[in-house]
Amino acid sequence: MNVFQDVWGYLESGGYVMPPLFIITVVLWWTLGYRMMSLQRGTVRGTRNLVYRYMHGKLPSKSNGVLVRALSKGMALRKENLPHLRRHLDDAFVDEDREIRKYKVLITTLVLVAPLLGLLGTVSGMIETFDSLGDMSLFSQSGGIAGGISQALITTQMGLAVSIPGLIVNGILDKKQKQLEIDLAQLKDFLCSPIPGLEA
Repeated sequence: MNVFQDVWGYLESGGYVMPPLFIITVVLWWTLGYRMMSLQRGTVRGTRNLVYRYMHGKLPSKSNGVLVRALSKGMALRKENLPHLRRHLDDAFVDEDREIRKYKVLITTLVLVAPLLGLLGTVSGMIETFDSLGDMSLFSQSGGIAGGISQALITTQMGLAVSIPGLIVNGILDKKQKQLEIDLAQLKDFLCSPIPGLEA
């Protein structure tokens, strides 16, 4: 209960900027969690090794990662001996491409908006501080000089506390996404050509 009251007091002391910052925090970490789950490869093996294992019936049946799903779709199309297989693979992999990019723009936007909101709170706090100085009211209902400075610092702190971890985690996920895009491109190449050792 004390923790809840402390958090509530912290949010209250930051002024009107804090509720949007709190909402941004919740949405940001929810989308980061979603993206983290959707960027699972499904296997630690390389693309070539994965194809060989599939051909020998050793694909992990319970895995639901991006590469495993794409391989299952690709092999199903390959067995149909379709002309222009790459075009069909491009169409079949659209869902996977879309999934690994989902929420990327939203996360980038939230990470950029959070420190700006913190800066807005800083400006509001400084305005209140200077107003108090102008009125010579060291202690007013809104806290006067001390309240203004406190609000300015708290909103800056909150904005940076939301943005910096989000920026780091998003950078890691972007790197993972790029690796998955490379893996999907390699998978298409393997599926569009004879597999050495298994096919002529």
